[in-house]
Amino acid sequence: MRGYFDAAAHNTRAFTADGFYRTGDLASVREIDGQRYVSIEGRIKDVINRGGEKVNAAEVELLLLRHPRITGAAAVAMPDPRLGERTCAYIVVHGEPLTMADIREHFTQLQVAKFKWPERVEHLTEIPRTLVGKMDKKLLQADIAAKLATERAAAGESAPALQSRS
Repeated sequence: MRGYFDAAAHNTRAFTADGFYRTGDLASVREIDGQRYVSIEGRIKDVINRGGEKVNAAEVELLLLRHPRITGAAAVAMPDPRLGERTCAYIVVHGEPLTMADIREHFTQLQVAKFKWPERVEHLTEIPRTLVGKMDKKLLQADIAAKLATERAAAGESAPALQSRS
């Protein structure tokens, strides 16, 4: 494919200089028994950039779902003035809400690197979905950004200048 019809600006973003299409998939190449395989790991836009460390949101969600009381999970980037982004976990649980200490203990037991741990937990009765049934992460990112802004305002802090995620 050489590009989209009559969409020069879009084509500049959608294709590399040498003509390859940017799918938005996050992939890795693995060698198994001498053969190279491409494995799709997730979406580039679903990566949280925590001070230069890239955290795959889907991986965090799968780790959260390994907790026996968590029935739904979404990991999203929340703005942070020092690191750029941190991980906020939205979870649906059976029974009483889980504390941050509960989540830390769970990730400790799974021997997960600390930079991948969620740094905030929000409880929901269900994970919001888009019209096509996908997790509505844009809604959740807007929600956590608004909550943080409200908390900063209540504490008398000014909003830090942050780069926006698109």
